[in-house]
Amino acid sequence: MENHNTHKIRLLLVDDHEVVRRGLRMLLESQEDMLIVGESNCGENALQLAQEITPDIILMDITLPDLSGIEVTRRLQKTSTASKIIALTIHEDEQFFFEMLQAGASGYVPKRAAPEDLITAIRTVYRNEIYIYPMLTKLLVNDFLQRAGEEDATKATIDDLTPREYEILVELASGASNEEISERFTISRHTVARHRENLMRKLGLHSRSELVKYAIRKGLINP
Repeated sequence: MENHNTHKIRLLLVDDHEVVRRGLRMLLESQEDMLIVGESNCGENALQLAQEITPDIILMDITLPDLSGIEVTRRLQKTSTASKIIALTIHEDEQFFFEMLQAGASGYVPKRAAPEDLITAIRTVYRNEIYIYPMLTKLLVNDFLQRAGEEDATKATIDDLTPREYEILVELASGASNEEISERFTISRHTVARHRENLMRKLGLHSRSELVKYAIRKGLINP
């Protein structure tokens, strides 16, 4: 008999409220393509579990009793784990939104969102795409429109990138990790990191959120 679990999206839930985790478990395990492989109520334990069970996606609350979800996300991005992170939080203000994207999150969903929005976010991020809750995309749009003229006047253009740097720019903006890019193009992660540093330097970008905004503005990906 075929093992259907092979193709399930493996999820780690990180939230300090048990009632929230229980609700998420009931919702997500009712989906045929999703499987909860772990739960955590604090940041340090989440870091350890992420390394041990390497989930496909981590649903990350921002307010945790020890480390913030932002710090946990930032630390995970520095490890070799290929897990992608979706912020699931009550916070909808600009500061938390941009800090979470800059830390390396691939998605951002407020807890007030409809269940189908969270399910869509998980499937979108699993496809190596970025998911931003529709009501929050205006923060991204307003931010890069404000900077558009200044950036265009001072920064290099896409034409200044090498073909490989261009390919990596698109992959990074779409949510791919260094490890995934190295496998896709059959190059080492060190080479990916070097290309990433070069293209970020050429374009004057300093974070994942800036890279995503740049790619959206240039029409390389859809918001």
